[in-house]
Amino acid sequence: MVTIKALINGQIFTGHKIVSDHALLIENGLIVDLVPHASLSSAVNTYDLNDGLLVPGFIDVHVNGGAGELLNHQPSASSLATIAQAHRQYGTTSFIPTLITDTWVQMVNAVAAVAAAVELGVPGILGIHLEGPYLNEERKGVHPPTSIRVPTSYEDLSHLFDAFPAKLIKLMTLAPEQVSPEFIQRLTADGMIISAGHTAANYEQMQIALEHGVRGFTHLFNAMTPMTSREPGVVGAALDHADSWCGLIVDGYHVHPATLRQAIKAKSQGKMMLVTDAMHTVGAGAGQFDLMGRPIVSENGKVTTLDGTLAGSDLNMASAVRNTVNKVGLELEEALRMASLYPAQFLRLDQQLGRIASGFQADLVLLDEYLIVQQTWIKGEI
Repeated sequence: MVTIKALINGQIFTGHKIVSDHALLIENGLIVDLVPHASLSSAVNTYDLNDGLLVPGFIDVHVNGGAGELLNHQPSASSLATIAQAHRQYGTTSFIPTLITDTWVQMVNAVAAVAAAVELGVPGILGIHLEGPYLNEERKGVHPPTSIRVPTSYEDLSHLFDAFPAKLIKLMTLAPEQVSPEFIQRLTADGMIISAGHTAANYEQMQIALEHGVRGFTHLFNAMTPMTSREPGVVGAALDHADSWCGLIVDGYHVHPATLRQAIKAKSQGKMMLVTDAMHTVGAGAGQFDLMGRPIVSENGKVTTLDGTLAGSDLNMASAVRNTVNKVGLELEEALRMASLYPAQFLRLDQQLGRIASGFQADLVLLDEYLIVQQTWIKGEI
């Protein structure tokens, strides 16, 4: 691999604005500076961006699988490498592998697999996302009800991460009404990021959960109580709360574009982030697949069970950005922030990821005029 020293001849979106006639300098995996092209030394090694748009690498906090591999089916460093490669071609330079509700044994295996993958140098893995098992069966979606449960001991969950590297993110989706506020508080004190999802909570229950440490909402609108005239529900609580983040699946199936437009207007700016909830169908094509012993079908970018229930998505981050611009109608700069800066802020990694700035990790994506990915870099490696 050749170390890239200067990326030239393109537009560069810093995370705040798009600049032209500048070169991006990279050294030892970090961004050194953004300088006027005219001031660039002729001795420096260069990479020609061919008039493309260079943007911060996309960060996806909800990836179940890709290229035929699902974390639940094959919790191993090898499968995680395959998933990472599948999503990297769509601009995802950082992601959090997600385990759908499963047995305790499989939870242990998944945590160990993520730790092993990072140890082996699989690029882009930030940690693990446990979507469950403390969910509400009323809003289970495709999560297996036999594995949904309530916590019996905090120590069990604590021991799950005894050997997990401290630098890695621990994200959990749970239904706040299924656990005590003190349980949430203890999880956050132990370094976990808590997101509400697959929940039948009411507005008041969500207020208590937010006060005790809930930081985000998993796939807003889906698998949660809706906002109505007299009961704001989880959706109303999410939109009303200024300091929490919401994940949006912008695939044209999970949420109507008009609903997305109004939700984005209602929420504090900077708190809506793009997620994929991607299944193993991403990068694997259309057809019938298996989901933990249950058949699912991927067709026209939509993944469902045979009875039509949505089962994650066939979405990738590049498509999510395009949909946010073309179907929802947001400006490109804001759509790009929703794919990079805002997820970095949610994960408390915004001092190293999500922007093109001096000292930040050189995780980058090159897009053409149609917002199709042409190239990616992780830590400066092409």
